Amino acid sequence: MALPTLRIIGFIIGIFLITLAVSMVIPMLTLLVFEHPEDLNAFLWSSMITLIIGLLLVVPGRPENLKLRPRDMYLLTTCSWLVVCLFAAMPMMLLHHISFTDAFFETMSGVTTTGSTVLSGLDDASPALLIWRSMLQWLGGIGFIAMAVAILPLLRVGGMRLFQTESSDWGEKVMPRSHMAAKYIVFVYLTFTILGVIAYWLSGMNWFDAINHSMTSISTAGYSTSDQSMGKFDPASHWVAIVLMVLGSLPFTLYVASLRGHRKALLRDEQVRGFVGMLLITCALFSLWLWLNSEHALIDAIRLASFNIISVATTTGYALGDYTAWGGFAVMAFFYLTFVGGCSGSTTGGLKMFRFQVALTLLHANLKQMVHPRAVIKQQYNGHNLDEEIVRSILTFSFFITMTIGAIALFLALLGLDPLTALSGAATAVCNVGPGLGPIIGPAGNFASLPDAAKWVLAAGMLLGRLEIVTVLVLFTASFWRH
Repeated sequence: MALPTLRIIGFIIGIFLITLAVSMVIPMLTLLVFEHPEDLNAFLWSSMITLIIGLLLVVPGRPENLKLRPRDMYLLTTCSWLVVCLFAAMPMMLLHHISFTDAFFETMSGVTTTGSTVLSGLDDASPALLIWRSMLQWLGGIGFIAMAVAILPLLRVGGMRLFQTESSDWGEKVMPRSHMAAKYIVFVYLTFTILGVIAYWLSGMNWFDAINHSMTSISTAGYSTSDQSMGKFDPASHWVAIVLMVLGSLPFTLYVASLRGHRKALLRDEQVRGFVGMLLITCALFSLWLWLNSEHALIDAIRLASFNIISVATTTGYALGDYTAWGGFAVMAFFYLTFVGGCSGSTTGGLKMFRFQVALTLLHANLKQMVHPRAVIKQQYNGHNLDEEIVRSILTFSFFITMTIGAIALFLALLGLDPLTALSGAATAVCNVGPGLGPIIGPAGNFASLPDAAKWVLAAGMLLGRLEIVTVLVLFTASFWRH
């Protein structure tokens, strides 16, 4: 790769680091508000080091008349995620006195909006640490949306080709320019966050908890300010979380469409209708099952089942009690929900709803073709023809995400973890959900006791899943580096 290209990539990463350094001012101000000046040095030194490195990358300037090619964007995306995680881990090491492995795992989990944690004692933790974790998830959520809009269509893996680059008649007017799209998306993201803070406060949370949980709800990320997660707070806050998690799991490009006058954009989208319909049916059936098989009142069964199902299906990862104690049926159901994810162009991870719907469309077409061999069967989804390239990209992604989960699970088993912990840990990392299953990494546990090797592999799985695998794998091909 040419030196000027590396210079411009370094220049952009430097801007990211400067932004990260400036964002550390917020935890510092939090420490001053809560009168914890003894923790100030951790963020002060981290901010200074990050700022200096960022300036060293920016000061040489960017090469003139040089633009990044699509393949350069893949390298930039992967490198920026890794570098930001490395520097964002410093305050956790200095403040919480944890190893670099644990700090990097926690940070990668935050930036990728996974929500898996190695920390405990959150109820008594430094407010600066809590707000920093929440900020990482909030920034990671908006960062992934930006990547989905700008980069993933180039690889044809993020689903945005079906909803952006080959959109229907209203879609072309939604995103006239990428910078305009970014402004609208940031506006929507900020608006939902502010409304979430107000709603959480009205539900009984204090302002600090409300700010933290609003950031980690709309980003479908799942970090909480308590070891009990959302179980610490009143039932009213659980309903607020449900609404915010669903809002964060819908395509932000369709929110932009609504702002630009296409009021029925969300209602007309097949992916949105399918995802919301799936949530309603699953929550209704599971609520009924829980009510009949427990001592919970009907309204409590609806709240518990709906919260936990939506939390896992949207890859948020909040916990409301230990749903693995509900029996074998619940364990299997939540394992399947781990793979769902929300909609393409949202803050969620997982396979995304559109891939399931496209698979059903292809199955239906193949069944009709078997009955009528000579018929020409049109394969359409969301008003678009499913050409060979789209189908191939979906099959490729689905295959490699399955292989990645299998390989990570096998490695975790090699380290001595039991099959349930190994398989659910791999799945929850790659799908960016957060909690796994079982007594160790389930909703009542965390990842602290896992070997360091397991944490590094799971962190790599989080990055692969967040960047939809192919974005990273393309860097390991010979043709990528060939001039």
